[in-house]
Amino acid sequence: MNKLTRALEKLPSKLERLHESVAYTINPNHRHDEAHEQEIDRIRTEIAKGHRFESFANERDGCDVKWHIDGHDAFWAISEILEGAKESIFIMDWWLSPELFLRRPPAKHPEYRLDRLLLKKAEEGVKIFVMVYKEVTQTMTMSSAHTKHHLEEMHENIAVMRHPDHLGGEITMYWSHHEKIVIVDNVYACIGGLDLCFGRWDTHNFPLADVHPTDFSRSLFAGQDFNNARIQDFQAVDHWVSNQQSRLDTPRMPWHDVHMTLVGPVVMDIAQHYVERWNFIRGMKYRGDPRYEHLAFPHVIGEEDDPIQSIVRHPHLHHWKEIGKQYTLHALGKEEGGRVPHGGLGPKGNMRVQCLRSSADWSSGILTEHSIQNAYLQMISEANHFIYIENQFFVTNTKSGNGPVKNLIGKAITERVLSAARSGKKFKVVIVIPAIPGFAGDLHGNSGTLAIMGATYRSICRGEDSIMGIVAKEGFNPHDYIEVYNLRSYDRINNDPQRLKRMAEASGLDFDHAQANLARVFLGPDAWDKELEVNKSVKFTLGAEGGEALNLSSESDAKVEKSKKDAPKTIEIPLPKSYDEAWEAIHRFERGDGDGAHITDSVAHHALMDTGSLLDEPWSGTEEDERMAFVTEELYIHTKLMIVDDRRVICGSANLNDRSQLGDHDSEIALVVEDTDQIQSQMNGQPFMASRFAATMRRRLYREHLGLIKPQFCPPDGDEKATPAMKPVGTPQIDVTDSDEDRKVMDPLSEETESFMRGIASENAQIFADVFHCVPATGIKTWKEYLDFVPKAPMKPGHVANKDMSVSFIKESLDKVRGHIVSMPLDFLEKEDLLAMDASVNPITLAIYL
Repeated sequence: MNKLTRALEKLPSKLERLHESVAYTINPNHRHDEAHEQEIDRIRTEIAKGHRFESFANERDGCDVKWHIDGHDAFWAISEILEGAKESIFIMDWWLSPELFLRRPPAKHPEYRLDRLLLKKAEEGVKIFVMVYKEVTQTMTMSSAHTKHHLEEMHENIAVMRHPDHLGGEITMYWSHHEKIVIVDNVYACIGGLDLCFGRWDTHNFPLADVHPTDFSRSLFAGQDFNNARIQDFQAVDHWVSNQQSRLDTPRMPWHDVHMTLVGPVVMDIAQHYVERWNFIRGMKYRGDPRYEHLAFPHVIGEEDDPIQSIVRHPHLHHWKEIGKQYTLHALGKEEGGRVPHGGLGPKGNMRVQCLRSSADWSSGILTEHSIQNAYLQMISEANHFIYIENQFFVTNTKSGNGPVKNLIGKAITERVLSAARSGKKFKVVIVIPAIPGFAGDLHGNSGTLAIMGATYRSICRGEDSIMGIVAKEGFNPHDYIEVYNLRSYDRINNDPQRLKRMAEASGLDFDHAQANLARVFLGPDAWDKELEVNKSVKFTLGAEGGEALNLSSESDAKVEKSKKDAPKTIEIPLPKSYDEAWEAIHRFERGDGDGAHITDSVAHHALMDTGSLLDEPWSGTEEDERMAFVTEELYIHTKLMIVDDRRVICGSANLNDRSQLGDHDSEIALVVEDTDQIQSQMNGQPFMASRFAATMRRRLYREHLGLIKPQFCPPDGDEKATPAMKPVGTPQIDVTDSDEDRKVMDPLSEETESFMRGIASENAQIFADVFHCVPATGIKTWKEYLDFVPKAPMKPGHVANKDMSVSFIKESLDKVRGHIVSMPLDFLEKEDLLAMDASVNPITLAIYL
């Protein structure tokens, strides 16, 4: 009866959305064609034209921004910010996993599971607003429905919106809400590349292995958080403690990202963007439901405020204040129970920051804004010495109207390089992007992944209209100006089959059942009844044999049937009854090892400095088993970052492709950060004053990629001391600018830095090719060469290429790997057409991939 009642209550809203869908079909411009709508658009356009990059927001002085590299540090900082919330939490995400652990190991930090932390704040009276992308369920597996219902059922102070409805409001099948935003009390904001979801948390070690036979409390990746998207996407995420990938023989895909925490006046601009989106979606889907408050802008405007401020002139300012809820704790002093004032009421730092976005009618009900692309174009053209780009994608064009790609960031890069070349000046563009897009399946026959790779190669180096092609046509060597890299990691899984068998015999419990008990631990001592019911049985999957990767999710019926036939076996184990019984069973299994030798559970840290030698790592089993324990995977780059001249930074959620840059495709947010705190540096061998924020971030990224940092471990007792890198904005990063490692990468234009970087990348790439035959690889130019090169059954995905390869050769080779940087093989499959049209990639669907 309750379900029927809820369905009837939602009927008027659904009818309204049907009306919206019909209106959009008849008149896609129906939100901008009446006189009052056109007046609103005119005011907004006028405001934007008065700002740099034609952004909705102006530059804001007095801000403080802190960068965080990789999920371990960023999520810790976010957990502190969330924990301090007093009045309001705003979250906007592409995907949000309620069961994400913000601190690790999970078994030692149950209170920092995201849903539990949010529940704690809701029970304290904090109002929590969440917006997530509503995925196309036929092609995506994030289950935003689970996110919404799980969070809202916890507490009435939590409201979750999903958008778009695809066919039930606006016709939006291709584009997604892609921002990653957290705003707490309108004082702190967090922006960057990290979604609060599975698969994003990682340490600087980037381990591929998470098997801990003698100490399960060290497990870092709970349930489906252990994932390799190159092998299979997430499945049934509400049953999150199960896993369709075997930890015993499948390497996880490591995740590299950059995020920021910040305070200062720019937080008000981020909040403005959030309120605009919230009210737009609320008006379309939720306006009859009291759970979803209409929000007023949080700005507190006094008589002294400049009347030309964008918010003062905002066409909805006064009306939304009359009908909406305004959260203004940020404007109160500490003596009044508020947070440290900011907004227009007090500066927080010495940085100038501007908020940018890609936003349009479908996403926010506004005319298209593409200020992020405007910023990329202008900042590239204004670069004097050096551009560093890290991005998940690199799809662009060098000429207007030349093919389906519309953004002209490639043209801006080409023109800037040629300007330097013609004048004889040193100039460098360094690009770091993933080796392969993070989608499941063997490359051979995977048209969607190949389309993205083909577009990437065409953007960079393939054809006379590519960036390198145009530079070469002008008579210059493009490799003097442009370098392109990928990242890759290796590890050894602590899977000695004979040892695990002995432990099972001694304990009466096999490894899979021990894992099922660990799943019960992850649910926590005070697990909710509904969660226990949903996860009453735990499923684990064994590994698969053969191929570069097994495509477990494809589109054609024939492929589906083949994938079902080839799919690895799944075992299902009833969930243990209690938390305490689960720990007792786990400890019984651990004790089954007796006084066995200590074997390191992960050796990934040997790619970094001060770690000893991989050759000294012992193994308890046979050489054959150790050989099969070594694995590799690309280190997936999810960053959305550009650093110009070590002085200016643009960072946020926007990829370098049409989806993110055009404005009317995916919705995005980004910040331009310019730090007035300057440090002494060098550029092309000459003294140079760099901005602290930009230069230290770029150097830190270089040092991580080149292995010039110390490893990062999570203590199994959970008593990890928060370093300055893990603390949110307000705690400065440790100053290492005088260290030998930092000085080694200080000058991005010096021949020493260039030679050092190229040498390590080239050697690393060759080692990975020799040991694992991983692709893409240099010299593999045709499909025939590809099929001859990649490992075959019985070798498993990501494992060494040859079952007869000696362990001494493997260890001696991998011990030479430094960092994770590898040269991008620009000739990979260059004799094949990677952008071939088929049922998946065709003129109708092509824009999805670009």
